[in-house]
Amino acid sequence: MSDHPIIELSESNFDETVKKGTVLVDFWAPWCGPCRRQGQILHDAAATFPAGVVVAKVNVDDEPALAARFGVRSIPTLVVLKDGQEDKKFVGVQDAASLLAAVS
Repeated sequence: MSDHPIIELSESNFDETVKKGTVLVDFWAPWCGPCRRQGQILHDAAATFPAGVVVAKVNVDDEPALAARFGVRSIPTLVVLKDGQEDKKFVGVQDAASLLAAVS
């Protein structure tokens, strides 16, 4: 198992971060109860992810253009990107097993 810090993404670092490899992006907001629950699940699940998987969060209040770019209409929304391209998208709270399967 490897340590996966969760990084914050913004317009300024998004494209560079997601251009290579597998990145799981959590679109969320601090006022959203289900988002906070998803955040804890994501934090716990990240420890089981394969080496090299990047785990990131985008605050939709701070980065509305990024949310719009991925068609985020409801939060939490989780998007798996592989080499910069959307591979999978989940809307609503997801369990750890689903997240692990999505990035493996």
